[in-house]
Amino acid sequence: MAYQWDFSVVSRNWDALLAGLGNTLLLSTASIATGAVVGMVLAGMRLSGRRLLAWPAVGVIEFFRNTPALVQLFWIFYALPVLIGVSLSSFVAAWIAFSIQSGAFFAEVYRGGIGSIERGQWEAGRAVGMGRVTLMHRIIFPQALRRMIPPMIERSFEVVKTTALAATVAYADLLYEAMSTISKSYRPLEVYSAVAAIYFVVLFGASLAAQSFERVLKRRGA
Repeated sequence: MAYQWDFSVVSRNWDALLAGLGNTLLLSTASIATGAVVGMVLAGMRLSGRRLLAWPAVGVIEFFRNTPALVQLFWIFYALPVLIGVSLSSFVAAWIAFSIQSGAFFAEVYRGGIGSIERGQWEAGRAVGMGRVTLMHRIIFPQALRRMIPPMIERSFEVVKTTALAATVAYADLLYEAMSTISKSYRPLEVYSAVAAIYFVVLFGASLAAQSFERVLKRRGA
């Protein structure tokens, strides 16, 4: 007997799924924004040339890039409160975990972008008397930023998809609301298909917008 699809379960629970999508976008936006700042700090420490700054930065970057995001999330949600004596909400725990993890990846994007600038650019700035900070601010970083945009966008998409793990600590994101709907309706095929479609529409639409943005930059000679 062929399976009888019934997507009415999706329409009946559309409000809950949209609320979950809103929470997914909230967590994603917060994690990406914070991660971008964390990544800048880590990259600055790693590129500082000072071992007391560079080594801890390398340790953080490599640890969070080479351990599973789910393990990091569980540790921050379940273990960290034991150490600090303060319980964390599912949102805060997920935000901390995904911000640090994305920051570790963003740090490498920053480092790669800055490292891609030709040595002559550095030498020219020093030749006119610029210090390291001024040289970075006026010459190196503006050029590097344009090269960082594509990998930064790609990594941001990965963060959005990674935030689905927050459902495992009962954060009411899109996946959590989907699982809640399935527990009441017993229609996993329809609900998970709808969730996959929602993620596709959101990320594919963002991808098209990002491509348009990159084309605008190219036309402007960026």
